[in-house]
Amino acid sequence: MDTFEDDPTLSQLLNAEQLSRLHQCLSKLCREPVMLTEAHPGNDATAVEFNLDTVGWLSGGQGPQEREAAADLVSFLMLFIGKYRLAANLHHDTTEASYAELQRQNEALRESEARYRELSNQLQQKVDEQVGVIRQTQQELYESARMRSVGQLAAGVAHEINNPIGFISSNLRVARDYVKDIQAMLPDSAENRELATDFHDLLNESIEGTSRIAAIVTDLKTFSSIDQADYTRCNIRALLASAIHLVQTEYDHRLRITEQLHDMPEISGHPSRLSQTFFNLLDNAAQALGNSETRDNSRILVKALAQNDRIQITIQDNGCGIPDSHRPRVFDAFYTTRPVGSGTGLGLTVAQDTVRAHGGQLQLHSREGAGTRVLLTLPIS
Repeated sequence: MDTFEDDPTLSQLLNAEQLSRLHQCLSKLCREPVMLTEAHPGNDATAVEFNLDTVGWLSGGQGPQEREAAADLVSFLMLFIGKYRLAANLHHDTTEASYAELQRQNEALRESEARYRELSNQLQQKVDEQVGVIRQTQQELYESARMRSVGQLAAGVAHEINNPIGFISSNLRVARDYVKDIQAMLPDSAENRELATDFHDLLNESIEGTSRIAAIVTDLKTFSSIDQADYTRCNIRALLASAIHLVQTEYDHRLRITEQLHDMPEISGHPSRLSQTFFNLLDNAAQALGNSETRDNSRILVKALAQNDRIQITIQDNGCGIPDSHRPRVFDAFYTTRPVGSGTGLGLTVAQDTVRAHGGQLQLHSREGAGTRVLLTLPIS
């Protein structure tokens, strides 16, 4: 039976096996074999009713009375079979309704879980964005403080050294002229000539030393741009030459740096940050050479030229190169492979940010054991 309202048939109430067992039981109770069929057998037969409907015909038995009694017994059994089927259907329908409700609740839970997961992902994304902003702000604050320190240092150096170096250099030149006058007044002898020559050489070396100190101070002022506004016209060739000079001084002029600096138009930019970028890239190249700066084949190439509407700057070394495992992270802030205290891990990060701030691009190509090439492009206009 499918529903309570259905009118059952005999085959729906009893299957073939159950019907066969019913025949056996009825035949044992009656004196003659009894047969229950759904269709009228065409001879003497008694109707078997269920819910006032005829569901089958009982034939056989010894006489009408015996068939009537057997038919009543079957109808009585059919009543309980029907009740059982009704209860089973009720239980089935209730179970299906409960299962459907559980499915609905489960689907609602899944949708809720999906919404919460999406919300969690959105919150995590916002947290990551805020962390990135905080790191960027920390980096900018660090660089700003560093540039202020460098500017103050350069200003102090310029103020404290330029004036003494100026009058020392002037006095040394005057002293060199006095040596000529004193030499003319002394007796002409081999000893006096040798003494005057040595004294003259000493003064020349001292004058050369003061000129070198003055040049270093000038380069340091150019590097920190303490005399210039934030954004002004920048001479890339002069900034590169100044950075090269500072790096050479840092490494006691042991670096083999090949310069190919062509004439280039000035661009609008921040000379301090550009100078710092050039110095950091050159310092990275010098670090990549390691202890190989004394070898004949170790070198750094610095090339700059104007092409179309952009300036292209190449800084290339034939040092140790960057391993494949480190290359994806070279631009990450605070990432460094140098020993603790030897680097902040911000050199390439700041260089990339500076170039981007000037509307340019920075590309790095490196292979372990084959050196590194950094290409910077800056717009002229």
